[in-house]
Amino acid sequence: MDLRLLDETLTQAGEPAFRAKQVWQWAARGATGYEQMTNLPAALRERLAEAVPFSCLQLRDERRASDGTVKALFATVDERPLEAVLMRYRDSRRSICVSSQSGCPLTCTFCATGTMKFGRNLTASEILDQALYFRRIEPIDHCVFMGMGEPMLNLDAVLDACERLPDLGIANRRTAISTVGWIPGIERLTEQEMPLRLALSLHAADEALRSELMPVNERYPLADVIDACRAFYERKRRRVFVEYVMLAGVNDRYEQALALARLLAPRRPDEEPKMFKVNIIPFNPTDSQFKGSSRESIAAFKRALEQQGIEATVRLTRGRDIDAACGQLAARAAA
Repeated sequence: MDLRLLDETLTQAGEPAFRAKQVWQWAARGATGYEQMTNLPAALRERLAEAVPFSCLQLRDERRASDGTVKALFATVDERPLEAVLMRYRDSRRSICVSSQSGCPLTCTFCATGTMKFGRNLTASEILDQALYFRRIEPIDHCVFMGMGEPMLNLDAVLDACERLPDLGIANRRTAISTVGWIPGIERLTEQEMPLRLALSLHAADEALRSELMPVNERYPLADVIDACRAFYERKRRRVFVEYVMLAGVNDRYEQALALARLLAPRRPDEEPKMFKVNIIPFNPTDSQFKGSSRESIAAFKRALEQQGIEATVRLTRGRDIDAACGQLAARAAA
């Protein structure tokens, strides 16, 4: 819901300050409407229902995958499209992937979102409404800002939303913010106090190749980005996740794994060897020119990293059959 409009409406109604907290507590617990808020006067509930929409997003489509993943397509009040995803895991984790922008201005070549026309930054309320939508389905406990957009380009709204996510059951330590390497945002995240996690979308350890895949590398070279990530770890003592999507014949060779290991290896004898953890991501089909690496190539790449002392895991793909997996969000309704 639009929390600013909620505050304005309650103030105009002459309601005490605690009313906004009551409304938010109900929403954060999964209430589906004002009528459930039984500790609010009935007349106030009716006024809020007329003046403050329960969500500032309109659901346009919802798709469910064979693995239990749920993808929701929303539109803002000014008709900007965005998508968010609920991922269910066998260990009972319920993780949401939320968007920070409608579209993305950074046009990474392998990402479906980059093919969209960039709309605008989302407000903190629009970010929270993605989480609240899934909270109304079931309890949630993890959040990743890995949906549409570059979170560091909208960091004020992202951080405002993160301050409220614990009320929904998502601790800051279970919230990760992904970036393509926008250094000013990494530096700001380093200085703020919430124990949020940082994920770096890297995908190539070679400057020239990374610039081909991710044009942002021309502005913020990889070496400088890694320095910023090291500074994040030194201050926060929070391991940095490195995201690496496997593209057949592009970035999946043995020597490229060794280059990645050298990039992430400790620089000093006293430096923490577990500063980085690599999340190897099988490529999910998009309309791009790329094809995914084979299982054998992925396994060999992981083995090469581990032999060099770099911890690595292969990300479990969720929601591929509904275009909800990593890199597939493009805000298209089901045909």
